[in-house]
Amino acid sequence: MTEKQVDDLNIESQTLLTTPRELKAKLPLSDAARETVAAGRDTVRNILDRKDPRLFIVIGPCSIHDLDAANEYAGRLKKLATEVEDTLVLIQRVYFEKPRTTVGWKGLINDPYMNDTFKIEDGLHIARKLLLDMAEMGLPTATEALDPITPQYLQDLITWSAIGARTTESQTHREMSSGLSSPVGFKNGTDGGLDVAINAMLSVRHPHRFLGIDMDGKVAITVTRGNPYAHVVLRGGGGKPNYDSVSVALAEQALSKAGVSTNIMVDCSHANSNKDPALQSLVMDNITNQIIEGNTSIIGLMVESHLKAGNQSIPADLSQLEYGVSVTDGCIGWDTTEEAIRKMADKLRQVLPARG
Repeated sequence: MTEKQVDDLNIESQTLLTTPRELKAKLPLSDAARETVAAGRDTVRNILDRKDPRLFIVIGPCSIHDLDAANEYAGRLKKLATEVEDTLVLIQRVYFEKPRTTVGWKGLINDPYMNDTFKIEDGLHIARKLLLDMAEMGLPTATEALDPITPQYLQDLITWSAIGARTTESQTHREMSSGLSSPVGFKNGTDGGLDVAINAMLSVRHPHRFLGIDMDGKVAITVTRGNPYAHVVLRGGGGKPNYDSVSVALAEQALSKAGVSTNIMVDCSHANSNKDPALQSLVMDNITNQIIEGNTSIIGLMVESHLKAGNQSIPADLSQLEYGVSVTDGCIGWDTTEEAIRKMADKLRQVLPARG
């Protein structure tokens, strides 16, 4: 009797991928990079523990698609970070993976050449090299932990991690986050509700056991210790913002009632800016004023910023891409970025050290 195939019916092919150990051997962590990552994580932890009165701001392109533009942005951000470091800690946003509601470009790791060739191994190499270059210049980095496998390749170079609104409810991502070496921010749900983020924070601080891969790429039972540095990121939702003082106060109450950290980070983009990137500066102004007026729960911000303002679609002819412009969500340009960061630092320089 002929056996009827019942397995892999919809699998076209599988290709072995380089292991985390092999990639790290090719692109090892230098002493300078290691110091940047360790110091960056310590700083964020100290801010979350209220040992450091400064705010940290995760800022940069919505996604990385052009290495030249990314490096130019990093050079500018490093200079600005040094200028305001007495008040604000700037962490470069380096997002390599993009969640998709249906289909679309999935980010530099999955499709580094933006032509549907999905050279994922090349993408991992390119991503690690970029993170390494930024760390060696002394610039801490942040990313979204989307695929549960990629942290084994990149997490040693990450200062702060985000779990997006679409994945905060995912058990896989909560378990993964419990083992991340970096502090992690959970965004509220796409409907604007806090319940999924609160449940994630309750989950992530506990140890977990789940299937993952080890440094040699083998499937392994992973046992985590739990991550004590999880916090919420307010990004609005359901067509409404949630960064205003009333929303922040309600979030504080909900977090306190649940017995989780009342540290709050505000994402100035998404529903909080009504998906208009130009409004992010106004959100920053509002948060600054809330802190001046006595808020003590807001410890950080996230801002989508690039060399040039706005965004663009990915053309069939990639030579037509405009340099320094986002290919995913719209961003504020560099001039606006500098002005907004300096303005915030100037207003808060004398306020933050006396904060309760």
